[in-house]
Amino acid sequence: MRTDEQPIRISLFAPNGRMGRAIAEAVAQTDEFAIDQDHADVLIDFSAPSALQASLDRAAAAAIPILVGTTGLDDFADRRIAAASKDIAVLRAANTSLGVAILADLVERAASVLGPEWDIEIVEMHHRQKADAPSGTALALGDAAARGRQSKLRAERGRDGTNLKREEGAIGFASLRGGTVAGDHDVIFAGPEERLILSHRAENRMIFARGALAAARYLVGKPAGIYTMRDVVGADAV
Repeated sequence: MRTDEQPIRISLFAPNGRMGRAIAEAVAQTDEFAIDQDHADVLIDFSAPSALQASLDRAAAAAIPILVGTTGLDDFADRRIAAASKDIAVLRAANTSLGVAILADLVERAASVLGPEWDIEIVEMHHRQKADAPSGTALALGDAAARGRQSKLRAERGRDGTNLKREEGAIGFASLRGGTVAGDHDVIFAGPEERLILSHRAENRMIFARGALAAARYLVGKPAGIYTMRDVVGADAV
């Protein structure tokens, strides 16, 4: 067990991935954290959907919380996370940027105030190697908008063809891929003769690494359950 004088020990489930390397770099810049693959206080998983069960099992076996930053997860993954959360703390985050966590809150508030008369479109752009679309962040922002409307998310994805009519109350998604873009997200509220656009630009992958460490700090000592980046920001754990 760690004491208050010891650094928070982080175990990386995929240490050689992009995010694993970024988190290791962020850890090297502070004395508050340390990488310890064998005796950790928190497990961080930014790998692939197929590896989710293995990372959850590893966290459960060690009786430590886990941050799941993997995107592209399906309903079966949701059930796996829910099952694991009965025994350990699980923080699921499609995006660990603190700015995106604030953006989601703003989107929810805007959707609540503006109401269904305003159409919502979400546009995201990522690097050419990203495998899933829409991005997990875009879908999370759509969920935030739906919560603001007090309704379930009804998504219109990848419109293509002719004679298309926008479904009333739906939220549209458009995905762009190219270059080395770390992540751009725009949530467009289109009303009568005016538009409100809430945006976030990720300039470097390190913002996600720093957010992941804030989430790890928040998770230490938390009881079993499911947590989000909204909990991290709300707890002033940044």
